[in-house]
Amino acid sequence: MSSLDAEKILQFVTDSTRERLAPIKVFTEVPSTNSYLLSISPPDSGRLSVAVTTNQTAGRGRHGKTWQSPSGVGLCLSVAYTFASQPENLPALTLAIGIGVADALRDLNINDVELKWPNDLVALDGKLGGILTEVRQQSASTVTVVTGIGMNVNLPSKLDFGIETDWAWKVTDLKSICETLPSNDQLVGQLTNYLSKTFSDYEASGFAPLVKRWSERDWLFGREITVDTNDSQFFGVGAGVADDGALLINTPESGIRRVTSGTIVIAEARGGQT
Repeated sequence: MSSLDAEKILQFVTDSTRERLAPIKVFTEVPSTNSYLLSISPPDSGRLSVAVTTNQTAGRGRHGKTWQSPSGVGLCLSVAYTFASQPENLPALTLAIGIGVADALRDLNINDVELKWPNDLVALDGKLGGILTEVRQQSASTVTVVTGIGMNVNLPSKLDFGIETDWAWKVTDLKSICETLPSNDQLVGQLTNYLSKTFSDYEASGFAPLVKRWSERDWLFGREITVDTNDSQFFGVGAGVADDGALLINTPESGIRRVTSGTIVIAEARGGQT
């Protein structure tokens, strides 16, 4: 279940994606798949580089936090893509990636995956995975983006996995939300196909066309939440996302507030019950 093989992964990669894909790098163990891709030469414009492992020893999350991935129980996949010209709204790319990941899982008969702004994958009200997007500027216009996806696949029932954020009451895994787990090779191939399409679509159209699709999976919508920003903490109810990907919070004091950078400290169950 936990092994990975580059040739087997390619069996699940479409011809159109394969034409744009550099050789897939599979690690039995690596500190960070994102760090690896950031350390090597970037792919040419419009092309992809992929690194993947089931044993990442020094994964990173947002704001310098860690992403823990015990050996063999999860999947850590990073994809580097070089944009010919920098998109106008690069920060919202992480939201688009979340939609692409959820769509890839849906087509593997893994449903009910929700998205928590800005970078978490949620299932059964628990943390299924996370997304970290890092930018490597090539020139005044050309930019390479490295997107890392950490996902719990098959967690031991008594594993103390640790929680990166305060919003999640538990962790969950793919095993808990599907009847038959796909192989890791199939997961990587499917995710690579959808991420390739996500990058291309985002380069052409940005995030605005995806707002409705995000809203269909918006875990925060209707929840009472507390948000930490750089200069304040405030309370409100999740009210969706704007066309540019900003989180919208309906607050008692000032109505709708936009959040472009912040941390969800508390997210209560819809209707205010924990």
